[in-house]
This record gives sequence, structure tokens and C-alpha cells, in this order.
Amino acid sequence: MKRIDLVYGGRDYSVSGRELADLQQEIESALTSSGGGWLRVNVGEGAPRTTYLLVSPGVPLSLIPIDSGAA
Repeated sequence: MKRIDLVYGGRDYSVSGRELADLQQEIESALTSSGGGWLRVNVGEGAPRTTYLLVSPGVPLSLIPIDSGAA
């Protein structure tokens, strides 16, 4: 997988070097174990900057897998 794009709070973020299932499990674990947690993602074009999103119940988060072969 090339990367996973995320939409959180109406803004686009991305994660690279991870599999979709692993990211989903990390989010589910944070929600079930403590009711929320911080998710490390990237923001920006070109040279991405590390950013942390607070994932908690009721906060909409979309995961969009981008395959290596996608244009």
C-alpha cells in the first residue's frame, strides 16, 4: 500500500508505511481500551509534517487506502 489518506475535521491527512488493517486495529484499540487516543499522521504536501490527531468516540474519521498502482 502506498499510503492511507485520512479525513478528520474536514482536513486531509495521510499515513505511509502502514497497512490498513493495522491502522484500523490501532484506532479500535485506542477507542476500546481508553475511550480515545492519539494517532500519528502526516499533514502537508511535499515535505509532510508529523501531526497527532485525538481519536475519540463520536469524532468522524475516514480512512482512504491508496494502492501503489493508483494514479
